[in-house]
Amino acid sequence: MARIVVVGAGLTGTAAALLLARDGHRVTVLERDAAAPSGDAAALWESWRRPGVSQFRLGHLMLGRWRGLVGRELPDVLAEVERLGGRSESVVDALPDSVTGGPRAGDDELRSVFARRPVLEAALAVACSRTRGLVVRRGVRAVALLRGGAASHGVPHVAGVVSDGDEPVPADLVVDAMGRHSPLPKLLAAIGARRPAEEREPLGFVYYARHFRVVGDDVPPMAAALIHVEGMSLLRIPADNGTFSVLFSCAANDRELRALRDEAAWERVRALFGHLAMARVPAEPITPVQVMPGGADRHLAFVHDGEPVATGVVAVGDAAMRTNPSLGRGASIGLLQARVLRDVLRAVGTEPPERLVTSAAAAFEAEVMPLYRRTVAEDRARMAEIQADIVGAPHPPRAPDWALTRALAAVAPKDRDVLRAYARTVAQILDPRTAVEDPAVRARLRELAPTPPGYPRRAPTRAQVLAAIDADR
Repeated sequence: MARIVVVGAGLTGTAAALLLARDGHRVTVLERDAAAPSGDAAALWESWRRPGVSQFRLGHLMLGRWRGLVGRELPDVLAEVERLGGRSESVVDALPDSVTGGPRAGDDELRSVFARRPVLEAALAVACSRTRGLVVRRGVRAVALLRGGAASHGVPHVAGVVSDGDEPVPADLVVDAMGRHSPLPKLLAAIGARRPAEEREPLGFVYYARHFRVVGDDVPPMAAALIHVEGMSLLRIPADNGTFSVLFSCAANDRELRALRDEAAWERVRALFGHLAMARVPAEPITPVQVMPGGADRHLAFVHDGEPVATGVVAVGDAAMRTNPSLGRGASIGLLQARVLRDVLRAVGTEPPERLVTSAAAAFEAEVMPLYRRTVAEDRARMAEIQADIVGAPHPPRAPDWALTRALAAVAPKDRDVLRAYARTVAQILDPRTAVEDPAVRARLRELAPTPPGYPRRAPTRAQVLAAIDADR
């Protein structure tokens, strides 16, 4: 049994704390923001303030990979999400049998969890409150690392953290779950550690989103949708209690689309998409336009050149691997890291400290990094298309995996087998190459896939989007 401090009570931090505490460790979670207010989903949405989470009001999509892991490891969390009005549904559930061919064995793994971020975090917080050996301290910020004795080769050892009240919190292991703006590299430098190795994409995305509530009591099924169009992408995300969000994902360097932060311009562009955005349901907005710079994809390696930068500390979630939020993969990647860390602790314990951090890094590389690298490759390919659209240039040649992904997306509405193959790639259950190993899927792609896959015919062009933005000038 180890003393573990988890810093950050977001989706990944609380999930990691639950997995570790339920495995017998004594876990303390430190969170800078206040606890959730009591009440239902409406109270959580209206009253909970989380300034430490920039994407707290952004739409969230918990993919099939996340739901499967939570269902196996933390089923009480799923039950609490559903009690608060969240739901589990897949594209197969939302489409008519004439399109899907009706239910099949294996369709359950395609189900995503639809709920707003406050509902998801509240469900995890309830599970934490019911877990022996787990304490969550809110309103407490970690401002420094406690340095213990040096490990081999002079690598500093982290023996806990110091809170903003100058209180030392000792630990056998510190888990950084402070998210995309984690100060861990600076805290490590303050105790003499090397900087972690960093991989970063040169360009990032920015998101312009609004939340809506369906008008009326009869809420029809709504499938999540990611639709690439010329120069931008549209994401529609169902949520809890008849709410959903619509998000435009654009290149951060696209100055012309920055006008989407204006509510009237945003609504004019949304109207161009018609039912692609609103799924033919009557709805009213419940938020203004929310703008979130997503930043570039980034990975920090805390073991490089064969040596850890420090022992006694690991990073999970966005603190280690930051990805494009519009793909909904961050929560799945973070939860998988938490499960891997739990398993590594089972296998090697905390002594000697070098073995734990190097074993965790090796396990992350084997089990988690393939998801991250696939996401980076897709983002790189999509960003190249967007940059070409901005200047009116031809698209660059597509990488093989991106071409497969685009072909699967184009054929999915036309074929039941391809629909499920594509859904498994979206849910992060299969990679595109594995998804097309089925001979029936390959045959339908050869028969039906456009060459090259283009944008949807009913989607607006970039010129139409820019005209809608400029309509009031």
